[in-house]
Amino acid sequence: MAGDDKYPESTGRRRFVKGVVGSATLTGVGVGAGAALKTATSPSGEGGGTTQYMAVENIAGPAPRGMPQIPIEIDSEGYLKGQFPEAKKVQKGGQEVVVAEKKIGGMTYSPEWFQYCGVQTYKGVDPEADQDNYFRYKKGAQYEWQADVEAGGKVHVDDFSDYKTWGNGIGKSGLGKPATVTWRSQDVDSSQTLTVQVLRSPLIEKKDNEWVNASTDKGFVAWLNKCTHFCCVPKFKGIAGSAKFNAQDDVYCPCHQSVYDPFSLVKKSFVALPRPEGDS
Repeated sequence: MAGDDKYPESTGRRRFVKGVVGSATLTGVGVGAGAALKTATSPSGEGGGTTQYMAVENIAGPAPRGMPQIPIEIDSEGYLKGQFPEAKKVQKGGQEVVVAEKKIGGMTYSPEWFQYCGVQTYKGVDPEADQDNYFRYKKGAQYEWQADVEAGGKVHVDDFSDYKTWGNGIGKSGLGKPATVTWRSQDVDSSQTLTVQVLRSPLIEKKDNEWVNASTDKGFVAWLNKCTHFCCVPKFKGIAGSAKFNAQDDVYCPCHQSVYDPFSLVKKSFVALPRPEGDS
């Protein structure tokens, strides 16, 4: 059912989608203005404000920008981790505050990259959260191959050994092997789970620039899997109906047909929402 097109041509779906683009633009203006006002006037908000970040590029549909990338590192045993800046206390405006940011590949990386669509309230984006940074396989993931790995188990390089040939009947084979995982979400309510897509691809391996070299490893790339339009959950090669929108080899969101290119990593900016008081 997930692969079915909810809006066949006879319903005038294309006219509906065009209308969504306009409303999304207005919605984005409202949310951005509200976030900016809250950040500027509310002392209870933590972090937030205009933020530059690296994203998997949005190439079609109403999504206003790309989804934020999570820089990857691989430990000495071959397990994948998402990098997360170490929290430290600094003096700002005569007050001691906790900040978490680091320089990676010419960018300032911080939890603010992920503070949208309610994620700013998740425990995992709290710089002082008691969480490790390993990616773990998500229970009930849509990729059939994940039935062979333990839900909740740490993601290992060897699980992707067939990434140069993998396919599932959607689009071309050999573009890479995806997985649905969680990050910084151990022992939290399911509503607080940070859902992430990890992809190992030969196309990522071929890229060579400062950011890619610093944020990917052995062809692995990862991003927070929450559509920037209406916060739905897109999929890379996870929905058969994506071919109707020429998105069979991209990340496709079935809610309003936003499409993202996981092989195009671009710099974007948005107004990050502040974390609730006491989260840092």
